[in-house]
Amino acid sequence: MAVKYFHHALKFRKEVCIGCSHCMNVCPTQAIRIQGGKAELTDNRCVDCGKCYRACPVGAIIVEQDDFSRIFEFEHRVALIPNVLMGQFPERVSINQIRSVLHELGFTHIFEVEHGTRILEGAMKEYMLRHGQRKPLISTFCPAIVRLIQVRFPGLTDNLILLKPPLDIAASYFRKKLLDEGAKNKEIGIFYITPCAAKIAAVKSPVGDDTSDINGVINMDFIFNKVYTSMKQGHTGKNACQLPSLFALQPEEMLWSLTEGESSRMPGRSLAIDEISNVIEFLEKMENEENTDIDFLELRACDQSCAGGILTSGNRFFTVERLRNQACEVKLETPENGVTDVTASMEVYRNFLMDNIRVKKVLPRSMEKLDEDMKQALLKMQMVRDIMESLPSVDCGLCGSPTCNALAQDIAQGRAEITHCIFIQKKYEQKDWLSSRESLEILKDIWGEEKFGSRKN
Repeated sequence: MAVKYFHHALKFRKEVCIGCSHCMNVCPTQAIRIQGGKAELTDNRCVDCGKCYRACPVGAIIVEQDDFSRIFEFEHRVALIPNVLMGQFPERVSINQIRSVLHELGFTHIFEVEHGTRILEGAMKEYMLRHGQRKPLISTFCPAIVRLIQVRFPGLTDNLILLKPPLDIAASYFRKKLLDEGAKNKEIGIFYITPCAAKIAAVKSPVGDDTSDINGVINMDFIFNKVYTSMKQGHTGKNACQLPSLFALQPEEMLWSLTEGESSRMPGRSLAIDEISNVIEFLEKMENEENTDIDFLELRACDQSCAGGILTSGNRFFTVERLRNQACEVKLETPENGVTDVTASMEVYRNFLMDNIRVKKVLPRSMEKLDEDMKQALLKMQMVRDIMESLPSVDCGLCGSPTCNALAQDIAQGRAEITHCIFIQKKYEQKDWLSSRESLEILKDIWGEEKFGSRKN
Protein backbone atom coordinates (compact mmCIF):
# COMPACT_ATOMS: atom_id res chain seq x y z
CA MET A 1 0.00 0.00 0.00
CA ALA A 2 1.34 3.44 -0.93
CA VAL A 3 2.32 5.76 1.88
CA LYS A 4 0.10 8.85 2.09
CA TYR A 5 2.44 11.83 2.13
CA PHE A 6 0.08 14.79 2.13
CA HIS A 7 -3.02 16.12 3.82
CA HIS A 8 -5.54 17.34 1.24
CA ALA A 9 -8.07 20.13 1.58
CA LEU A 10 -9.93 19.04 -1.54
CA LYS A 11 -12.55 16.37 -0.85
CA PHE A 12 -14.56 14.39 -3.41
CA ARG A 13 -18.24 13.71 -2.70
CA LYS A 14 -19.01 10.50 -4.55
CA GLU A 15 -22.73 10.79 -3.85
CA VAL A 16 -22.77 13.99 -5.95
CA CYS A 17 -20.19 13.08 -8.62
CA ILE A 18 -21.59 12.27 -12.07
CA GLY A 19 -18.32 10.94 -13.49
CA CYS A 20 -18.07 13.58 -16.20
CA SER A 21 -14.22 13.45 -16.15
CA HIS A 22 -13.85 17.26 -16.29
CA CYS A 23 -11.71 17.15 -13.14
CA MET A 24 -9.54 14.33 -14.50
CA ASN A 25 -8.85 16.21 -17.72
CA VAL A 26 -7.70 19.45 -16.03
CA CYS A 27 -5.58 17.94 -13.24
CA PRO A 28 -1.95 19.01 -13.86
CA THR A 29 -0.48 16.03 -11.98
CA GLN A 30 -2.82 13.32 -13.31
CA ALA A 31 -4.06 12.65 -9.79
CA ILE A 32 -7.65 11.72 -10.74
CA ARG A 33 -9.14 8.57 -12.22
CA ILE A 34 -12.71 7.53 -13.06
CA GLN A 35 -13.80 4.23 -11.54
CA GLY A 36 -17.34 2.94 -11.16
CA GLY A 37 -18.64 6.16 -12.67
CA LYS A 38 -17.02 8.31 -9.95
CA ALA A 39 -13.90 10.44 -9.71
CA GLU A 40 -11.20 9.07 -7.42
CA LEU A 41 -8.17 10.96 -6.11
CA THR A 42 -4.67 9.52 -6.02
CA ASP A 43 -3.47 11.16 -2.82
CA ASN A 44 0.26 11.24 -3.49
CA ARG A 45 -0.12 13.03 -6.82
CA CYS A 46 -2.50 15.82 -5.74
CA VAL A 47 -1.02 19.26 -4.99
CA ASP A 48 -4.32 20.95 -3.97
CA CYS A 49 -4.09 23.50 -6.79
CA GLY A 50 -7.89 23.55 -7.06
CA LYS A 51 -8.25 23.24 -10.84
CA CYS A 52 -10.58 20.27 -10.35
CA TYR A 53 -12.69 22.30 -7.92
CA ARG A 54 -13.26 24.96 -10.56
CA ALA A 55 -13.91 22.43 -13.34
CA CYS A 56 -16.55 20.37 -11.52
CA PRO A 57 -20.01 21.28 -12.93
CA VAL A 58 -22.03 19.79 -10.05
CA GLY A 59 -20.16 20.81 -6.90
CA ALA A 60 -18.91 17.30 -6.16
CA ILE A 61 -15.54 18.67 -5.01
CA ILE A 62 -15.48 20.70 -1.81
CA VAL A 63 -12.79 22.39 0.23
CA GLU A 64 -12.30 21.22 3.79
CA GLN A 65 -12.07 24.09 6.25
CA ASP A 66 -12.35 24.75 9.96
CA ASP A 67 -15.72 25.75 11.33
CA PHE A 68 -15.86 29.44 12.20
CA SER A 69 -17.20 28.63 15.67
CA ARG A 70 -13.81 27.10 16.54
CA ILE A 71 -12.41 30.57 17.16
CA PHE A 72 -14.46 30.77 20.35
CA GLU A 73 -12.48 27.91 21.87
CA PHE A 74 -9.75 30.47 22.56
CA GLU A 75 -9.57 33.59 24.70
CA HIS A 76 -7.19 35.35 22.29
CA ARG A 77 -8.61 34.96 18.77
CA VAL A 78 -6.26 36.18 16.04
CA ALA A 79 -7.34 36.64 12.42
CA LEU A 80 -4.37 36.47 10.05
CA ILE A 81 -5.61 38.25 6.96
CA PRO A 82 -3.82 38.39 3.59
CA ASN A 83 -4.00 41.70 1.76
CA VAL A 84 -5.92 39.92 -1.01
CA LEU A 85 -8.94 39.96 1.34
CA MET A 86 -8.94 43.76 1.16
CA GLY A 87 -9.05 43.59 -2.62
CA GLN A 88 -12.35 41.68 -2.54
CA PHE A 89 -14.25 44.73 -1.29
CA PRO A 90 -15.31 47.84 -3.27
CA GLU A 91 -13.04 50.89 -2.97
CA ARG A 92 -15.53 52.64 -0.69
CA VAL A 93 -14.92 50.05 2.05
CA SER A 94 -11.96 51.03 4.20
CA ILE A 95 -9.43 48.69 5.75
CA ASN A 96 -10.41 49.89 9.22
CA GLN A 97 -14.05 49.02 8.52
CA ILE A 98 -13.06 45.48 7.56
CA ARG A 99 -10.92 45.12 10.68
CA SER A 100 -13.70 46.45 12.87
CA VAL A 101 -16.37 44.10 11.51
CA LEU A 102 -13.99 41.15 11.93
CA HIS A 103 -13.67 42.24 15.54
CA GLU A 104 -17.45 42.38 15.90
CA LEU A 105 -17.67 38.85 14.51
CA GLY A 106 -15.49 37.57 17.35
CA PHE A 107 -11.81 38.09 16.65
CA THR A 108 -9.84 39.88 19.35
CA HIS A 109 -6.83 40.66 17.16
CA ILE A 110 -6.37 41.33 13.44
CA PHE A 111 -2.96 41.08 11.79
CA GLU A 112 -1.95 41.36 8.13
CA VAL A 113 0.09 38.40 6.89
CA GLU A 114 2.28 40.59 4.69
CA HIS A 115 3.91 42.20 7.72
CA GLY A 116 5.95 38.98 7.73
CA THR A 117 7.68 40.06 4.53
CA ARG A 118 9.65 42.67 6.51
CA ILE A 119 11.70 39.86 7.97
CA LEU A 120 11.51 37.49 5.01
CA GLU A 121 12.83 39.78 2.28
CA GLY A 122 16.18 40.29 3.96
CA ALA A 123 16.43 36.60 4.83
CA MET A 124 15.75 35.62 1.20
CA LYS A 125 18.45 37.95 -0.12
CA GLU A 126 20.93 36.54 2.39
CA TYR A 127 19.92 32.99 1.42
CA MET A 128 20.50 33.82 -2.25
CA LEU A 129 23.99 35.10 -1.47
CA ARG A 130 24.85 31.87 0.35
CA HIS A 131 23.24 29.44 -2.09
CA GLY A 132 23.47 31.32 -5.38
CA GLN A 133 25.25 28.40 -7.05
CA ARG A 134 21.94 26.49 -7.14
CA LYS A 135 20.44 28.55 -9.96
CA PRO A 136 17.64 29.27 -10.09
CA LEU A 137 16.50 29.47 -6.48
CA ILE A 138 12.74 28.99 -6.21
CA SER A 139 10.33 30.74 -3.84
CA THR A 140 8.39 28.59 -1.37
CA PHE A 141 5.59 31.16 -1.02
CA CYS A 142 3.01 29.01 -2.84
CA PRO A 143 2.48 25.59 -1.18
CA ALA A 144 0.87 24.14 -4.31
CA ILE A 145 4.09 24.87 -6.20
CA VAL A 146 6.24 23.32 -3.46
CA ARG A 147 4.19 20.12 -3.72
CA LEU A 148 4.21 20.28 -7.51
CA ILE A 149 8.00 20.33 -7.46
CA GLN A 150 8.06 17.42 -5.01
CA VAL A 151 5.85 15.17 -7.12
CA ARG A 152 6.47 16.27 -10.72
CA PHE A 153 9.92 17.90 -10.67
CA PRO A 154 11.69 16.13 -7.78
CA GLY A 155 15.10 17.01 -9.17
CA LEU A 156 14.41 20.67 -8.38
CA THR A 157 13.73 20.26 -4.64
CA ASP A 158 17.30 21.39 -3.89
CA ASN A 159 16.50 24.70 -5.61
CA LEU A 160 13.73 25.59 -3.15
CA ILE A 161 14.49 28.43 -0.75
CA LEU A 162 14.20 26.76 2.65
CA LEU A 163 12.59 29.68 4.48
CA LYS A 164 9.11 30.04 5.96
CA PRO A 165 6.57 32.06 3.94
CA PRO A 166 5.14 35.35 5.32
CA LEU A 167 2.10 33.51 6.70
CA ASP A 168 4.16 31.39 9.10
CA ILE A 169 6.42 34.29 10.07
CA ALA A 170 3.40 36.46 10.94
CA ALA A 171 1.85 33.63 12.97
CA SER A 172 5.08 32.98 14.90
CA TYR A 173 5.51 36.69 15.61
CA PHE A 174 1.99 37.22 16.90
CA ARG A 175 1.96 34.11 19.07
CA LYS A 176 5.30 35.10 20.63
CA LYS A 177 4.06 38.66 21.16
CA LEU A 178 0.92 37.47 22.98
CA LEU A 179 2.95 35.03 25.09
CA ASP A 180 5.28 37.84 26.15
CA GLU A 181 2.24 39.93 27.08
CA GLY A 182 1.14 37.21 29.52
CA ALA A 183 -1.21 35.03 27.47
CA LYS A 184 -0.99 31.27 27.85
CA ASN A 185 -0.25 29.24 24.73
CA LYS A 186 -3.45 27.19 25.01
CA GLU A 187 -5.47 30.43 25.15
CA ILE A 188 -4.16 31.64 21.78
CA GLY A 189 -6.01 30.68 18.62
CA ILE A 190 -4.53 31.91 15.33
CA PHE A 191 -6.75 31.52 12.27
CA TYR A 192 -5.71 32.21 8.69
CA ILE A 193 -8.25 33.56 6.20
CA THR A 194 -7.21 31.65 3.09
CA PRO A 195 -7.77 32.40 -0.62
CA CYS A 196 -6.86 28.85 -1.68
CA ALA A 197 -7.00 25.16 -0.78
CA ALA A 198 -3.24 24.61 -0.91
CA LYS A 199 -2.64 26.83 2.11
CA ILE A 200 -5.18 24.82 4.10
CA ALA A 201 -3.26 21.66 3.24
CA ALA A 202 0.04 23.37 4.11
CA VAL A 203 -1.20 24.39 7.57
CA LYS A 204 -2.59 20.92 8.30
CA SER A 205 0.48 19.14 6.93
CA PRO A 206 3.46 21.55 6.75
CA VAL A 207 6.16 20.71 4.21
CA GLY A 208 9.62 21.12 5.72
CA ASP A 209 8.27 21.66 9.23
CA ASP A 210 6.74 19.52 11.98
CA THR A 211 4.04 21.83 13.29
CA SER A 212 2.38 25.16 12.55
CA ASP A 213 1.63 28.12 14.83
CA ILE A 214 -1.72 28.38 13.07
CA ASN A 215 -4.67 26.69 14.80
CA GLY A 216 -7.17 26.82 11.96
CA VAL A 217 -7.93 27.98 8.44
CA ILE A 218 -11.13 29.70 7.32
CA ASN A 219 -12.45 30.06 3.78
CA MET A 220 -11.97 33.62 2.47
CA ASP A 221 -15.20 33.48 0.50
CA PHE A 222 -17.07 32.65 3.73
CA ILE A 223 -15.43 35.53 5.62
CA PHE A 224 -15.98 38.00 2.78
CA ASN A 225 -19.70 37.20 2.63
CA LYS A 226 -20.01 37.35 6.41
CA VAL A 227 -18.23 40.71 6.65
CA TYR A 228 -19.90 42.30 3.61
CA THR A 229 -23.36 41.14 4.71
CA SER A 230 -22.74 42.71 8.11
CA MET A 231 -21.71 45.97 6.44
CA LYS A 232 -24.81 46.00 4.24
CA GLN A 233 -26.90 45.58 7.36
CA GLY A 234 -25.37 48.74 8.77
CA HIS A 235 -22.73 47.25 11.05
CA THR A 236 -19.82 49.22 9.63
CA GLY A 237 -17.76 49.11 12.77
CA LYS A 238 -17.08 52.84 12.68
CA ASN A 239 -18.39 53.42 16.17
CA ALA A 240 -17.64 50.02 17.65
CA CYS A 241 -14.00 49.67 16.71
CA GLN A 242 -11.97 48.56 19.71
CA LEU A 243 -8.90 47.66 17.72
CA PRO A 244 -5.70 49.69 17.77
CA SER A 245 -4.80 50.97 14.33
CA LEU A 246 -1.73 49.45 12.74
CA PHE A 247 0.80 51.09 10.51
CA ALA A 248 -0.30 50.55 6.94
CA LEU A 249 1.52 47.95 4.96
CA GLN A 250 4.22 49.43 2.78
CA PRO A 251 3.45 49.33 -0.97
CA GLU A 252 5.86 46.48 -1.68
CA GLU A 253 4.34 44.47 1.17
CA MET A 254 0.82 45.05 -0.11
CA LEU A 255 1.82 43.61 -3.49
CA TRP A 256 3.90 40.65 -2.26
CA SER A 257 1.14 38.07 -2.85
CA LEU A 258 0.46 39.29 -6.40
CA THR A 259 2.41 38.29 -9.50
CA GLU A 260 5.89 39.91 -9.46
CA GLY A 261 5.44 40.79 -5.77
CA GLU A 262 8.53 38.79 -4.83
CA SER A 263 10.54 38.81 -8.04
CA SER A 264 10.54 42.61 -8.20
CA ARG A 265 12.30 42.67 -4.82
CA MET A 266 14.97 40.04 -5.49
CA PRO A 267 18.48 40.70 -6.87
CA GLY A 268 19.79 39.39 -10.17
CA ARG A 269 17.70 38.03 -12.99
CA SER A 270 14.29 37.17 -11.54
CA LEU A 271 11.18 35.88 -13.26
CA ALA A 272 7.56 35.60 -12.10
CA ILE A 273 5.31 32.90 -13.58
CA ASP A 274 1.71 32.35 -12.54
CA GLU A 275 -0.97 29.69 -13.32
CA ILE A 276 0.12 26.12 -12.76
CA SER A 277 0.05 25.04 -16.43
CA ASN A 278 2.44 27.89 -17.30
CA VAL A 279 4.67 26.89 -14.39
CA ILE A 280 4.77 23.27 -15.55
CA GLU A 281 5.62 24.27 -19.12
CA PHE A 282 8.45 26.49 -17.88
CA LEU A 283 9.88 23.92 -15.47
CA GLU A 284 9.82 21.23 -18.15
CA LYS A 285 12.01 23.43 -20.33
CA MET A 286 14.25 24.21 -17.39
CA GLU A 287 14.71 20.49 -16.69
CA ASN A 288 15.96 20.17 -20.26
CA GLU A 289 18.68 22.68 -19.34
CA GLU A 290 17.00 25.64 -20.94
CA ASN A 291 16.78 28.98 -19.06
CA THR A 292 19.57 28.11 -16.62
CA ASP A 293 20.92 31.66 -16.19
CA ILE A 294 18.04 32.77 -13.92
CA ASP A 295 18.79 33.68 -10.31
CA PHE A 296 15.29 33.59 -8.80
CA LEU A 297 11.91 32.16 -9.74
CA GLU A 298 8.61 33.32 -8.26
CA LEU A 299 6.14 30.57 -9.13
CA ARG A 300 2.43 30.73 -8.28
CA ALA A 301 -0.24 28.10 -8.99
CA CYS A 302 -3.10 30.54 -9.59
CA ASP A 303 -3.63 33.02 -12.42
CA GLN A 304 -2.83 36.47 -10.96
CA SER A 305 -1.37 34.64 -7.95
CA CYS A 306 -3.38 34.81 -4.72
CA ALA A 307 -5.90 37.18 -6.30
CA GLY A 308 -6.96 34.21 -8.44
CA GLY A 309 -7.32 31.75 -5.55
CA ILE A 310 -10.31 29.40 -5.74
CA LEU A 311 -11.73 30.71 -2.45
CA THR A 312 -11.78 34.38 -3.42
CA SER A 313 -15.08 36.10 -4.20
CA GLY A 314 -14.01 38.94 -6.47
CA ASN A 315 -12.85 39.01 -10.07
CA ARG A 316 -9.08 38.50 -9.95
CA PHE A 317 -8.31 41.33 -12.36
CA PHE A 318 -10.38 43.86 -10.41
CA THR A 319 -8.75 42.62 -7.20
CA VAL A 320 -5.28 43.22 -8.63
CA GLU A 321 -6.31 46.66 -9.84
CA ARG A 322 -7.69 47.63 -6.41
CA LEU A 323 -4.59 46.45 -4.58
CA ARG A 324 -2.24 48.22 -6.98
CA ASN A 325 -4.26 51.42 -6.61
CA GLN A 326 -4.15 51.08 -2.83
CA ALA A 327 -0.38 50.55 -2.95
CA CYS A 328 0.00 53.76 -4.97
CA GLU A 329 -2.19 55.75 -2.62
CA VAL A 330 -1.06 54.39 0.74
CA LYS A 331 0.29 56.96 3.15
CA LEU A 332 2.84 55.85 5.66
CA GLU A 333 2.24 58.65 8.16
CA THR A 334 1.49 57.64 11.71
CA PRO A 335 -2.26 57.31 12.35
CA GLU A 336 -3.61 59.82 14.86
CA ASN A 337 -5.31 57.33 17.17
CA GLY A 338 -4.00 54.27 18.97
CA VAL A 339 -0.81 53.55 17.04
CA THR A 340 0.89 50.17 17.15
CA ASP A 341 4.22 50.43 15.37
CA VAL A 342 4.48 47.01 13.72
CA THR A 343 7.88 47.78 12.23
CA ALA A 344 9.46 48.53 15.60
CA SER A 345 7.63 45.66 17.27
CA MET A 346 8.78 43.11 14.73
CA GLU A 347 12.34 44.40 14.99
CA VAL A 348 12.22 43.54 18.71
CA TYR A 349 11.50 39.95 17.69
CA ARG A 350 13.88 39.86 14.73
CA ASN A 351 16.37 37.50 16.40
CA PHE A 352 13.58 35.15 17.49
CA LEU A 353 12.04 35.13 14.02
CA MET A 354 15.38 34.69 12.25
CA ASP A 355 16.24 31.78 14.56
CA ASN A 356 13.03 30.05 13.50
CA ILE A 357 12.74 31.08 9.85
CA ARG A 358 14.49 28.07 8.34
CA VAL A 359 12.63 24.90 7.37
CA LYS A 360 13.90 21.38 6.87
CA LYS A 361 14.99 20.03 3.51
CA VAL A 362 12.00 19.43 1.26
CA LEU A 363 12.04 15.81 0.13
CA PRO A 364 11.14 14.67 -3.39
CA ARG A 365 7.94 12.59 -3.68
CA SER A 366 8.08 11.64 -7.35
CA MET A 367 4.71 10.65 -8.78
CA GLU A 368 6.64 8.60 -11.34
CA LYS A 369 7.99 6.26 -8.64
CA LEU A 370 6.33 2.93 -9.37
CA ASP A 371 7.57 1.02 -6.34
CA GLU A 372 9.54 1.62 -3.14
CA ASP A 373 11.76 -1.34 -4.03
CA MET A 374 14.29 -0.23 -6.67
CA LYS A 375 14.37 -3.61 -8.43
CA GLN A 376 10.59 -3.77 -8.67
CA ALA A 377 10.45 -0.13 -9.81
CA LEU A 378 12.83 -0.87 -12.70
CA LEU A 379 10.79 -3.89 -13.72
CA LYS A 380 7.60 -1.81 -13.68
CA MET A 381 9.26 0.94 -15.70
CA GLN A 382 10.08 -1.61 -18.39
CA MET A 383 6.51 -2.89 -18.18
CA VAL A 384 5.20 0.65 -18.75
CA ARG A 385 7.39 0.99 -21.85
CA ASP A 386 6.18 -2.36 -23.18
CA ILE A 387 2.52 -1.49 -22.55
CA MET A 388 2.90 1.88 -24.28
CA GLU A 389 3.91 0.09 -27.48
CA SER A 390 0.44 -1.48 -27.54
CA LEU A 391 -1.56 1.62 -26.61
CA PRO A 392 -2.71 4.12 -29.29
CA SER A 393 -1.25 7.27 -27.65
CA VAL A 394 -4.41 9.28 -28.33
CA ASP A 395 -5.08 10.18 -24.66
CA CYS A 396 -8.85 9.92 -25.10
CA GLY A 397 -9.52 9.23 -21.41
CA LEU A 398 -12.18 6.58 -22.12
CA CYS A 399 -10.18 4.11 -20.03
CA GLY A 400 -10.79 6.22 -16.93
CA SER A 401 -7.15 7.43 -16.85
CA PRO A 402 -6.18 10.86 -18.22
CA THR A 403 -3.54 9.66 -20.70
CA CYS A 404 -2.25 6.46 -22.25
CA ASN A 405 0.92 6.76 -20.19
CA ALA A 406 -1.14 7.12 -17.01
CA LEU A 407 -3.06 3.97 -17.98
CA ALA A 408 0.21 2.12 -18.59
CA GLN A 409 1.42 3.10 -15.12
CA ASP A 410 -1.88 2.05 -13.58
CA ILE A 411 -1.62 -1.34 -15.29
CA ALA A 412 1.98 -1.80 -14.08
CA GLN A 413 0.84 -1.08 -10.53
CA GLY A 414 -2.13 -3.44 -10.74
CA ARG A 415 -4.80 -0.74 -10.70
CA ALA A 416 -6.07 -1.26 -14.26
CA GLU A 417 -6.12 -3.75 -17.11
CA ILE A 418 -4.96 -3.42 -20.72
CA THR A 419 -8.56 -4.10 -21.77
CA HIS A 420 -9.64 -0.80 -20.22
CA CYS A 421 -8.39 0.78 -23.46
CA ILE A 422 -11.31 0.89 -25.91
CA PHE A 423 -8.92 0.51 -28.87
CA ILE A 424 -7.48 -2.68 -27.37
CA GLN A 425 -11.02 -3.89 -26.73
CA LYS A 426 -11.87 -3.55 -30.43
CA LYS A 427 -8.69 -5.35 -31.43
CA TYR A 428 -9.50 -8.17 -29.03
CA GLU A 429 -13.06 -8.37 -30.34
CA GLN A 430 -11.77 -8.73 -33.91
CA LYS A 431 -9.58 -11.64 -32.79
CA ASP A 432 -12.42 -13.18 -30.74
CA TRP A 433 -10.40 -12.74 -27.56
CA LEU A 434 -13.13 -10.58 -26.08
CA SER A 435 -16.87 -10.47 -26.71
CA SER A 436 -18.78 -7.22 -27.24
CA ARG A 437 -20.70 -8.01 -24.05
CA GLU A 438 -17.46 -8.27 -22.07
CA SER A 439 -16.30 -4.96 -23.55
CA LEU A 440 -19.54 -3.34 -22.44
CA GLU A 441 -19.12 -4.71 -18.91
CA ILE A 442 -15.60 -3.23 -18.74
CA LEU A 443 -16.91 0.19 -19.75
CA LYS A 444 -19.71 -0.11 -17.18
CA ASP A 445 -17.10 -0.83 -14.48
CA ILE A 446 -15.27 2.35 -15.45
CA TRP A 447 -18.10 4.76 -16.22
CA GLY A 448 -20.96 3.36 -14.18
CA GLU A 449 -23.99 1.23 -15.00
CA GLU A 450 -26.39 4.17 -15.32
CA LYS A 451 -24.54 5.67 -18.29
CA PHE A 452 -25.36 2.60 -20.35
CA GLY A 453 -29.02 2.20 -19.36
CA SER A 454 -31.75 2.62 -21.93
CA ARG A 455 -33.21 6.12 -22.16
CA LYS A 456 -36.82 6.64 -21.25
CA ASN A 457 -39.03 8.42 -23.77
